[in-house]
Order: sequence, then C-alpha cells, then structure tokens
Amino acid sequence: MYLNELEKGFQNKTLEPMTFGMGCFWTPESRFGAINGVNRTCVGYAGGTTDNPTYRRMGDHTETIHVEFDPNIISYEDLLRHFWRNHYPNRDEYKGRQYISLLRYHNDGQKQSIENIKQEMEKELGEPIETEIAPFENFTHAEIRHQKYYLKRYPKALEQLNDIIPNEEMLTDSTFAAKLNGFVKAFITRDVLIEEINFWPIEMEAREFLKKRLMHMKW
Repeated sequence: MYLNELEKGFQNKTLEPMTFGMGCFWTPESRFGAINGVNRTCVGYAGGTTDNPTYRRMGDHTETIHVEFDPNIISYEDLLRHFWRNHYPNRDEYKGRQYISLLRYHNDGQKQSIENIKQEMEKELGEPIETEIAPFENFTHAEIRHQKYYLKRYPKALEQLNDIIPNEEMLTDSTFAAKLNGFVKAFITRDVLIEEINFWPIEMEAREFLKKRLMHMKW
C-alpha cells in the first residue's frame, strides 16, 4: 500500500492555504510541517514577475513556502504568530529579493488577520515590521530536490520508506513526510508525532501502520 492510499482520509478535509517567505525555504518548510494542523508543505518561488523561475535563475522572486492547514486545529492567526516569531522581518543584509520577509494573502479574511497580528507582533518586537504583504498571484514549485530537503539528507531512512513512497514526487504532498521533515530538524519529537497520528482522519489500520513504521525506523 502506497502512502497516498494510507493518507486518503486527508482528501476529505477542507484545508486553507498560507504562502510566505522567511529566508532560505528549507528550514521553514520543516518548521511548519511539524505544526499540528499543517497537513501539506512545499517550497517554491513567488512575489516576482520573472517567468519560470528556478533556483539558479530566480530573477525577482523570493524563496517561498506554501502550506495547507486545517483551521479546525490551528488558526491562520496562530500561524502568523509562528511566522513572525521565527525570523527577523526587517533584515537587509541580503542582496536582491531572494530571502526577504514576505506574505501573500489568499482572501480578505487573511488580509485582515495579517493587519491585526502585524500590529500585535510589532508591539512584541518593539519596532515596525517590514514584511512585504500583497495578494497572492503566483507560486512556482521549486525543483524536486528542494522539497522535504532535510528528510532527504537521511537516505537510510528513505530506503526504509521505499515500499510506501516509491518516488520523490509522493514526498511533496505527503502529511507523513512533512512531519518527518520536521522530526529530523527536532521541531517535533517522536512521541508527540505518534500522539498526533492517533487523531489523523485516516483508517485505524493506516494509523497503526504509520506509527509502527515510525517507531522502527533507523536514522
């Protein structure tokens, strides 16, 4: 049984998107993937006008993370707090736009939430926040080697998943892979992840299978 079959219960969930940049996209993807309620993560390029951006030819785009989350578990507002508390939004030491602080809202509700939480975070930070905020217009997936980057640095672990994840593309959309990508960066513990899996909207057999696989993985 492949991972997309094990996780098919997630397909019936109504998820909301969040698109943002906060420096190099590898660590934020693993950080947000570890958050309970975040179901999918991927990295890419957004915020610019250059056609067909790539890692080597990004043009005026920014390294960006796109996540899908369950608002019944975690709110957009709490994710915004997590966003602003885990990077400095006014950095200016980098050249160009590759690593700027960026938010792209998908609807008017997200826009209002950003305005509200931004004021809250400015008081917490003690200075104005310079995050670039604008409507969502485009997002280009980064090359496959950048997706779940830290998990891929553990080839021995991935070998143990070959039977349920036969190709790299399946890693990109997988909730289990998003959590493992956070686990290897110590953003979530094994015990916490096992407890979270207990409440995933998938078949009990699938939950037990994934928990057992996690417990026996060698890193």
